[in-house]
Amino acid sequence: MFDIGFMELAVIALVAVVVLGPDKLPDLARQAAQLLHRARGLAHNARDELRNELGPEYSDLQLRDLDPRTIVRKHITEAMAEVDREEAERAARRSQLPEGQVPPYDVEAT
Repeated sequence: MFDIGFMELAVIALVAVVVLGPDKLPDLARQAAQLLHRARGLAHNARDELRNELGPEYSDLQLRDLDPRTIVRKHITEAMAEVDREEAERAARRSQLPEGQVPPYDVEAT
C-alpha cells in the first residue's frame, strides 16, 4: 500500500510495544480498526449518495473515474486514436488509383 514491507511493519510494531506498553496496545489496535471501519463506511456512503444524486445513467460510477489524471488520460487516448484513424484513411485514399488509371512510371528512376 505505502511500499511498507514486512521488516518495516515489524519495526513499527516493536516501537509501539516499547513506547505504549503491551497492556495498552490491544486497545489502541481496536480503536484504529474501528476508525478505519468508520472511514470506509463514510467513503461508501458518499459514493452511494453521489450515484443516487447523479441518476441511473451514472449507476456504475466509480470514484476513481473522477480522478483528473484518469479523465485527461482518457481524452488524450481518444484523441490519439482519432488522429491515427484519420491518418490511416488519408493513406488509404492516397494509395488508391481511380479505376482504369495506370500508375506513374519513370524510366529514369528504374
